[in-house]
Amino acid sequence: MVIAYYLAQIIQVYSWILIIYILMSWLPSLQASSIGQLFARVCEPFLSPFRRIIPPIGGVIDLSPIVAFFVLQLATRGIYYIAYLFA
Repeated sequence: MVIAYYLAQIIQVYSWILIIYILMSWLPSLQASSIGQLFARVCEPFLSPFRRIIPPIGGVIDLSPIVAFFVLQLATRGIYYIAYLFA
């Protein structure tokens, strides 16, 4: 159960990193900084499959992070469910 808790916390931290990265996309100068590039290296590998499936609406509004957050929430619930089964 402890491992499930730590995995869920890691997913929570990653969710916050995604939120910060998405907010940074509104500020191009911040996104081009070294911190922005670090966040891009962490977040883009996870977001790119969703972007291939869900194209931006009107070429501007990107809905893929919403689906990515949904997948992270499902993963967290799945981790707790599996931990509950084996506890």
